[in-house]
Amino acid sequence: MKSKDVEKITREELTQKFNTALKSGDEEQVAQAFAEMAEGIQQEVMERAKDAAAVEQMDAAALAARGLRQLTSSEKKYYEAMIGAMRSDNPKQALKNLDVTMPETIIEEVLEGLKAEHPLLSAIDFNNTTYVTEWILNKNGKQKAVWGEITAAIAGELSGEFEKLNMVLYILTAFLPVAKSMLDLGPVWLDSYVRQVLQDALYVGLEEGIVCGTGVKMPVGMMKDLDAARADGEAYPDKEAVVVTEFSPEVYGGLISKMAVNRNGRPRTVGKVILVTSPVDYWKKIMPATTIMRPDGTYANDVLPYPTTVVQCEEIPVGKAVLGIAGQYFMGIGSSKDGVIDYDDSYKFLQRERVYAAYLYGNGKPKDNKSFLVLDISGLKPAAYTVQAADTAKPEIVEKTVWTDEELNSMTVTQIEGLAAYKGYTLTGSNKAEKIASFIEAQTAA
Repeated sequence: MKSKDVEKITREELTQKFNTALKSGDEEQVAQAFAEMAEGIQQEVMERAKDAAAVEQMDAAALAARGLRQLTSSEKKYYEAMIGAMRSDNPKQALKNLDVTMPETIIEEVLEGLKAEHPLLSAIDFNNTTYVTEWILNKNGKQKAVWGEITAAIAGELSGEFEKLNMVLYILTAFLPVAKSMLDLGPVWLDSYVRQVLQDALYVGLEEGIVCGTGVKMPVGMMKDLDAARADGEAYPDKEAVVVTEFSPEVYGGLISKMAVNRNGRPRTVGKVILVTSPVDYWKKIMPATTIMRPDGTYANDVLPYPTTVVQCEEIPVGKAVLGIAGQYFMGIGSSKDGVIDYDDSYKFLQRERVYAAYLYGNGKPKDNKSFLVLDISGLKPAAYTVQAADTAKPEIVEKTVWTDEELNSMTVTQIEGLAAYKGYTLTGSNKAEKIASFIEAQTAA
């Protein structure tokens, strides 16, 4: 059996290969990479099954330890019907005649797994839209009731607050090569395989759509300008980036204040926000700009003036970042009532196995154009620890020539550092005692 580390590396490599294929735009290359990724997952599932023969007798904890779960009666019925159809001589026809559809709970499990593993997906308004063809979006969040007679003008104003989003506009296809030995394992293991393939497929495609999707055959991303002039069917352009060189309270508060007004100019409360950045920029720009050394020599990371979740995302261009209200981005993924998995004979690259296709539908976009800002962080400076000098309104204190060890001990480290800065002393040491010794040495030399 492979070690967990080897499995993890292989899984990541296959996923990255699929991601690269997606960007190439070559459909056959995408299908090949996807099938290879799915086959890798299948092998992992079958390896785990070797030491778990009596799955039906396992308790919930034992199942979870192997990436499995106890199926509901409808889920078990669905997978048993799928296995029967896949075993038939004509699986394509058998799947079309299937009288059961994939239960909504299976997609729910896939989405919950994604939320648990990916901070961006757990932060946004991420929904299971299985069996739903249209989703009604409230563009402005809270609505203000209007007193008065019901008039056409008021009705028109209220209708403008909502938007219908077509949930079956874009389709995601996941290829599922299924060996006979996989079918022999039964419904619980087939469920684990299907969920993992769908989860990996969604992860690769979702972040691109959510962050920088063009709106052409894909969702509209956070970086896009919803109000920009464009012809029908054209891609949404990027928003103009706001140049940011520091994350001081004044600068950061000014940025958030731009989001504290909705699309109609009404004020709104801004809760916790997200800051999405590329992994490269996180380590070169964001981490240095949000990390300070405390007086005791330890470091505080991701220090920002307002509660913020920092998310690393490969889809963000280097030099850019997105600051926004995560809950103001809607994303829906689900299946249709007609079923999810069909036999696929479009590609003949895996002759040993039958290949199936799993179809999911989805769409997403920001709920308004004010909820997300694009930042230019190419010139972002590292954070500097700021100390305040002692109160200059009390010269009898700060103008003392000599400070005793007892007087310095009665102060906090910050006060000692502030007094030293006022006097022009450079302190050394990482703790209070060493800083006091350094202060006394400096004042003696002066």
